[in-house]
Amino acid sequence: MASSRSVIVVAVTILSACLLAPAKEKDKGTSVDSGTFAVKKNGQVIATENFSVQDSNNGKIISSQFKTTYGNEANAQNSELHLSPGGDLLSYHWKEENPGKAELTLAPNDQFLLEHITANPGEKPAEQSFLMPTSTMILDNNSFVQREVLAWKYLASACKEEGGALKCSQAPAQFGVIVPQDRMSMSVSLELVGKEKVKVNDTDRDLLRLNLKDENGIWAMWVDDQNSFKLIRIVIASENTEVVRQ
Repeated sequence: MASSRSVIVVAVTILSACLLAPAKEKDKGTSVDSGTFAVKKNGQVIATENFSVQDSNNGKIISSQFKTTYGNEANAQNSELHLSPGGDLLSYHWKEENPGKAELTLAPNDQFLLEHITANPGEKPAEQSFLMPTSTMILDNNSFVQREVLAWKYLASACKEEGGALKCSQAPAQFGVIVPQDRMSMSVSLELVGKEKVKVNDTDRDLLRLNLKDENGIWAMWVDDQNSFKLIRIVIASENTEVVRQ
């Protein structure tokens, strides 16, 4: 079994390679992560997100398919986020499948990030511009895989291995983000809390906790530092909501 020191070094190296370094010419596309998150409200599953993160010569593609599984009115939507090999925004596309047919795109335009959103097919798109850099991360509604990618960015840029342990900047790292469905931007922060024993799908696991803070509160996020820092669990205590990898 590999030592904790070597696991941390390898994992951080993988994160840096996936999110900060250009892809190699011979790389024709590899899967970084994929799976399903179950969204639980008061302990009951109310929605799922099927997701994937792909890495290729052209950059990263983060895909999400979200649908509700509870209630009379189904909600289904999908999105695809394209990042450059260095992690900058190339384009974002979100589409509602049910109950409406809204659609939006977001991409760099000169000095701005420009969003086009259409409430119904055939209508003239509304525009929303953001004076923000291409390094801005997308954190849209109902996309938890985008939170995973933000956590990877934080770990790759603000943390390093020291003495067999992961050390991060003491001050929380600040990130500017855009929430396209809400047509708004905001600042969020991420900070490392440390290792914790948490129950995931009735199994006790030792995971690394991060706190994601925004103007609405705190999301507690647990990642697996023994498996490329994949996102395993999110708890939004103020909303009695839990998100768990299946």
